[in-house]
Amino acid sequence: MLLLKLTLSLLLLMTFPPKSSETPLSIDPVISAIDSGSSSDLARYFGSSITLNVNGQQGDYSKNQAELVIKDFFRKNPPMGFNLVFRSESNPSLSSYIGDYQSGQGVFKVLIKVSQQNSDLKIYSLEFVKG
Repeated sequence: MLLLKLTLSLLLLMTFPPKSSETPLSIDPVISAIDSGSSSDLARYFGSSITLNVNGQQGDYSKNQAELVIKDFFRKNPPMGFNLVFRSESNPSLSSYIGDYQSGQGVFKVLIKVSQQNSDLKIYSLEFVKG
């Protein structure tokens, strides 16, 4: 009887794992910043350093340098829309997102990698690649 209870408990635990106390923060403000072409709103979510690939211009940048690179990108490629096409939030502390950024110059694939640090969402990698 004890073995049956233990087996049933184990089966239930595997079927319904306990909820993580750490819930992922919303990516919505980042999506809105990209959709509106606001480099300053987007930079609020940059870590102190960030890896960028903006249409072939690659490197590691400080938060302020990255904001200037993104501002220049948005100036040259004004937004006509942005929609998220994929999200990977299986790990609450590290998440990835892929979206399509439409501009008059064409469509860019956007890859966003974020980490959750305490109660803050921080972008540590961002790519805009013409598709």
